Amino acid sequence: MKFFVDTADLGEIRSLAEAGMVDGVTTNPSIIAKTGRNFLDVVREICDLVPGPISAEVAATDYETMLKEGRLLAKLADNVCVKVPLTPAGLRVCRELSKEGTQVNVTLCFSAGQAILAAKAGATFVSPFVGRFDDISTEGMALIADIVQIYNNYPHFTTEVLVASVRHPVHVVQAAKLGADVVTMPPKVVRQMYEHPLTDKGLAAFIADWEKTGQSILGS
Repeated sequence: MKFFVDTADLGEIRSLAEAGMVDGVTTNPSIIAKTGRNFLDVVREICDLVPGPISAEVAATDYETMLKEGRLLAKLADNVCVKVPLTPAGLRVCRELSKEGTQVNVTLCFSAGQAILAAKAGATFVSPFVGRFDDISTEGMALIADIVQIYNNYPHFTTEVLVASVRHPVHVVQAAKLGADVVTMPPKVVRQMYEHPLTDKGLAAFIADWEKTGQSILGS
């Protein structure tokens, strides 16, 4: 499973990338707006930090403008993945950009039927939002299971399932068990995955026992 981080915080991206925990990055206009910086500059810098796919989302909603924006974004770096909404216009843009060799992430997927449309449009990734289903007391992972099953039925579908709106480590584990290709999550969720009280307790015991020996592996 590939780990993408859902952020435009360059410090967080750099730190997690150095630990080998970043295969790609997802952004959107809202996330980048929080930086207070120029949208295109931030995308370029993220692309320099991480060699994997960097999702940069169009801001327009009509076909012609989305296509122009997508083509501009694709020129920023070789690893830009243009992000478009799962709408009729968005899927038309997806099809056109995919034919041009650009990676496309189709976002805001909330049904298996929509995921089929994204695959037929040639999307590189489809992003179903599990957390938003949980917010309305619906099992978001059921959607992931349906999409993975459908895609596996049709080998000519090359679209990868990118689980989005991840709220906690349990979502990551569930997605992995279902065979999702990618999970994108906030940096804090990646860091939460390191944590377990028994790990902390065991390490504290090891340290205490070692200190009693008065030894040093590196010597005095």
